[in-house]
Amino acid sequence: MTDGRGERPSDRSAAHPSLMPAGRDRPGGPAGLVEQPGWRRLLAAARRSLERSGGRLDTTVTLSIPTDDERLVIIGITGTHRSAAAARLSVRLGAVDEHLHAAHGVGLIEVLTATAPLRNRPSDLKREAVARDAVLAAAHEGRHAGTAWYAEWLDGLRRDGTLTRIVRAGLPFEDVVRVLDALPVADEPIPVFADRVLDDTKALTDGPLRGLVLRAVAAWQQTALPVDGEQERALWESVGLVPDDLASQVLVLNAPATGGLVGRWLTEAAQAGVPMRVTLHQLRLAPLTLNCDELYVCENPAVLRAATTALGAQAPPLICTEGVPSVAVHTLLSAAQGAVIWWRNDFDWAGVRLTAAALQRYPGAVPWRMTAADYLPRAGTGTALIGTPTRTPWDESLGESMRRTSRAVMEERLLDLLIADLRVSGAG
Repeated sequence: MTDGRGERPSDRSAAHPSLMPAGRDRPGGPAGLVEQPGWRRLLAAARRSLERSGGRLDTTVTLSIPTDDERLVIIGITGTHRSAAAARLSVRLGAVDEHLHAAHGVGLIEVLTATAPLRNRPSDLKREAVARDAVLAAAHEGRHAGTAWYAEWLDGLRRDGTLTRIVRAGLPFEDVVRVLDALPVADEPIPVFADRVLDDTKALTDGPLRGLVLRAVAAWQQTALPVDGEQERALWESVGLVPDDLASQVLVLNAPATGGLVGRWLTEAAQAGVPMRVTLHQLRLAPLTLNCDELYVCENPAVLRAATTALGAQAPPLICTEGVPSVAVHTLLSAAQGAVIWWRNDFDWAGVRLTAAALQRYPGAVPWRMTAADYLPRAGTGTALIGTPTRTPWDESLGESMRRTSRAVMEERLLDLLIADLRVSGAG
């Protein structure tokens, strides 16, 4: 009797490697089975099952659409005929183990570990759970534990799997906590800070530690993760870290000063009504004092440019933050001891947060055109507000109005009022 191919099943089975009697030599030995067509998928399935179950042999694996070689291997293992038309074939791992012991003198686990170690995933998961708990315990010992932003940051690390990746990579999470515990600082270069806190000047230069700290600072400042170098610089500087004292700059109009070369530059520029861009490096060349009783702070360069055109040397001292204030901005403002600082930003959630931070940081700071009365007349055609709402403690009705209208008003929309204020102040 033949099987339709002119061969007797017994003849073909006798020639198949999996059906050779115990003790027969096979090419490559037990380890070579993983490369044999009839065994390759079966052993791969066995590896997955054993790793998933923690090494249990009392489970079954199944091959879909088995090849003829695979079918013959399973026949040899089980001693039971399997139809060539079968779409799926199953076999107990215990039977595979017994067959290998009989045929090769080694079991299934020995065959698999001859090529690569077997993982014990249940054990791995338990170890990871213990390690995650240790990471969270370290995090909860941090100085910022209990704050809303810190809890939100940790929850985000759990939700997106970052915490598990930290554990698997063996990253010392306590370094992240140490960095955050040391923040904010007062205008400290990043390498100096990293050396002081972590004994490694390059610890925050690149890599996962830098990314985790930036993510935490973004949550702290309630802003998006940076997508370019300028945004990253601003984020570092928001907690007093200086990536580059040449990139940190401040745009100034009419701010006369005394103190070294920069003091002379600022004074001469103010006499001519010419804007200046000053770097943090320049501001640190010599002690500086701004010679003014009051000064104005705006967010957008368009306001400073309009003041230059309309008022020239008659404009009062005006500093432009160009978004999040840089360390250079704060360094220059710290040279205006005792001055009244009229501060404003865009009417959006990021802007009012920046204003609130400035009012808290500088005793002499007062809001400049940052009330509901200034906002509402121009809110009708403003762009949609985005981001997380926040309080406006200097004028609670402003925050309420912004929530109600859900409109942002950029600084340029108030340009006529701002220039009028500057004209009056400059004339006085």
